[in-house]
Amino acid sequence: MTDPTSGPTPGSAESGEQPKRTNIVRVVGASMIGTTVEWYDFFLYGSAAALVFNKLFFPDYDPLVGVMLAFATYAIGFVARPLGGLVFGHFGDKLGRKKLLVLSLLLMGAATFLMGLLPTYASIGVAAPLLLIFLRLVQGFAVGGEWGGAVLIVSEHGDAKRRGFWASWPQAGVPAGNLLATAVLAVLATVQSDAAFEAWGWRIPFLLSGVLVAIGLWIRLAVEESPVFVEAVKKAGDNPAPEKAPILTVLRHSWREVLIAMGARFGENASYYVITAFVLTYLTTHLELPKSLGLNAVLIGSAVHFAVIPFWGWLSDIVGRRIVYLFGAIGMGVWAFAFFALLDTASALGTIVAVTVGLVLHGAMYSPQAAFFSELFGTKVRYSGASIGYQLASIAAGGLAPLIATALLSSTGASVAISLYVAATCAITIVAVYLAKETRGRSLADVSGSDADDPRSADTGATIER
Repeated sequence: MTDPTSGPTPGSAESGEQPKRTNIVRVVGASMIGTTVEWYDFFLYGSAAALVFNKLFFPDYDPLVGVMLAFATYAIGFVARPLGGLVFGHFGDKLGRKKLLVLSLLLMGAATFLMGLLPTYASIGVAAPLLLIFLRLVQGFAVGGEWGGAVLIVSEHGDAKRRGFWASWPQAGVPAGNLLATAVLAVLATVQSDAAFEAWGWRIPFLLSGVLVAIGLWIRLAVEESPVFVEAVKKAGDNPAPEKAPILTVLRHSWREVLIAMGARFGENASYYVITAFVLTYLTTHLELPKSLGLNAVLIGSAVHFAVIPFWGWLSDIVGRRIVYLFGAIGMGVWAFAFFALLDTASALGTIVAVTVGLVLHGAMYSPQAAFFSELFGTKVRYSGASIGYQLASIAAGGLAPLIATALLSSTGASVAISLYVAATCAITIVAVYLAKETRGRSLADVSGSDADDPRSADTGATIER
């Protein structure tokens, strides 16, 4: 690993030279592959919760109630994410980005692998869901620290003019992980009977995580430490006064930015889990369609999602983060109604269009998010600020979205209430992004984040091409 006192890497954004393309490509690739592996683990649980966990770990309830209990354990993972963001953010701002990225990958992989070995309720009774909950908490804790480190190490390696594009690639690791998880489940659902899948087939994707984590770890260890962080340590001198509690500094001086990040996350996060996780419940339990239909739709949608995320990131470098983000939020708020109307046609084409268009609009919010959140905070507290803003919203937004959607479906028997719920979360995002200042082109070299309120800082360290 690069010595934190050795100064910025040659050709880094903050050394005064253009970053070398091969260097940033290597960093982006390593960061995205590790992110893909971690989110494969995290999404695998969501798909399993929608398909089999209600029967294996909560068997004494009617189908929708069992699904709600399974999604409740799913939401618990989101509760642990802010704690992970706090802990990883604190040490990431003090020790660097790389070490924490490696640790998050190891924790996530171990928890997911052990899920594949869990005995079910039929074997050990109530201890089975309790163990499942514990491992889900570990998953949430690990992924809570993953996002901030992955996007920051890319953002801080790149230059301001192309930051939106490069930082969008770790974001693309999320649909890539979902794509991988859904693909494995779809193959198993195709080649196995429902009985075989519920008996033992569901364990295979969880156990595969061990192999994927080993590959991701090997690649992630090759990533150099962030040159911006290295330079910040160098500027602090041989006897620096470290930021004792970065989170307190963030909440004291950058609380507005934290609230903006939380609000910006709301519609993006809630809509994503309705489209990719709740959709499986809606199709199989409410419409009584085969699970392969939903899995294949999510599979196709995730592939398109992966492809469009870099495009939205590139566009945010040209027209700004806010414009692209607002387009996605407004579009998603409207599409929430068309989404369920298409699902109710019970056709393969309607389902694929519903999921795919939804994920394209989601990408317009999710892609510029990495650069946008990175540019909101100073180097000394950037890991903490970005992580906390990102993860706190995930509890009420993504963590509860499938549970709220299932409860609304159970109580009303229709999808209109769910569409209104998604539209309301998008309205929160629209307000937050509208109130935010444009951050495109802002230098990340500032240590304290004092330029956060200076509109002139958007031109620091970069010449924006229009």
